[in-house]
Amino acid sequence: MIDFTVPPETQLLVDTVRKFVTQEVQPLEAETETEARIPPEKLAAVRAKAQALGLFAMNMPEEVGGGGLSNIDMCHVEEELGKTSDALIRRVFGQVYPMLMACNPAQRDKYLLPTVKGDLVCAMAITEPGAGSDAASISTTAQLEGDRWVLNGSKHFISDGDIADYVIVMALTDKDKRARGGITLFLVDRHTPGFAATRTQPMMGHRGYGHAELHFDNCSIPADSVLGTVGGGFKLIMESVSSIRLAHIGARAVGMAQRVLELMRHYAADRQQFGKPIGEFQMVQQMIADSAVEIFATRMMVLNTAWELDQGRDPRDKVSMVKLYASEMIGRVADRGIQVFGGMGFSKDMPLERIYRDSRVTRIYDGTSEIHRMLIARSVIKNGLCV
Repeated sequence: MIDFTVPPETQLLVDTVRKFVTQEVQPLEAETETEARIPPEKLAAVRAKAQALGLFAMNMPEEVGGGGLSNIDMCHVEEELGKTSDALIRRVFGQVYPMLMACNPAQRDKYLLPTVKGDLVCAMAITEPGAGSDAASISTTAQLEGDRWVLNGSKHFISDGDIADYVIVMALTDKDKRARGGITLFLVDRHTPGFAATRTQPMMGHRGYGHAELHFDNCSIPADSVLGTVGGGFKLIMESVSSIRLAHIGARAVGMAQRVLELMRHYAADRQQFGKPIGEFQMVQQMIADSAVEIFATRMMVLNTAWELDQGRDPRDKVSMVKLYASEMIGRVADRGIQVFGGMGFSKDMPLERIYRDSRVTRIYDGTSEIHRMLIARSVIKNGLCV
């Protein structure tokens, strides 16, 4: 027998997050979108409230000051977080990368613990102009010279790269081995000579935080700046990517889509055309019904895959399926939402057009839809259908 009951303590947390997002965070969306920044004084106040409620860095273990949530619980929470903008999620609830758990004792005190507390901002620098979905093809290098590593290369589309106190940089330490032991992660402080965050790239969506170009020009860092082990960087990234894709893309997409569905539901009941609510028209009903079905399907995919992660399994095929289906689902639901609202859906007076723009990139980052289809197909051909 499979029990899908949400435990009372999890439901209490979900209810708390839902109320907080609705009452404290969503009111900041319009100003954040218009100004492309979060008002500092308002951010400080709402983040302090989130921290007081234990809603900061919920993905990190309790031993380092995080929420200590399981993958299933984190996905329940991320669904609620998905009902607001990515910029506000990052700033209010914290963007703490799980690979920081590989910090050694000195790094733990300098980087990990202050980041979990919210005193430091970290950015993750993987993507390059010539290396997107194929992360192993990076060209940024790190050469050991005496007791220093010297970094050279460029990164782009780095979220929070313009404000980060330090950056986790993925670099080649052995060009022949690459993903098989030739890629290493480094912790690089913001003001290190030779490191510069230059242009912040203007984007179609995800306003309110920067997406920066980073450059390393003979950037010299101490030998103990390695995160994890030399040559173990790609493996460390891969060990974290399943939980990140599942929660940040899968579960958040469900939350985004659920918010759109709620807007559609109320509007279809209230909006009158030709003497009756538009919700009585079959074509509007079809858009609402299709959206509800797809949201339910995605939620079940997310929770099933999260359960497997919590059991210590390696459901990477299912994670690819979730990433693919969730990212395309939210695009369809957002489009239907705008169609149901008509001209008002296209207006910036409603959150729909922001959600529509923000959702588009989910089919691109963390592996494009095309890449994940390829991975899924290869696995099915080799191993059969994953169940």
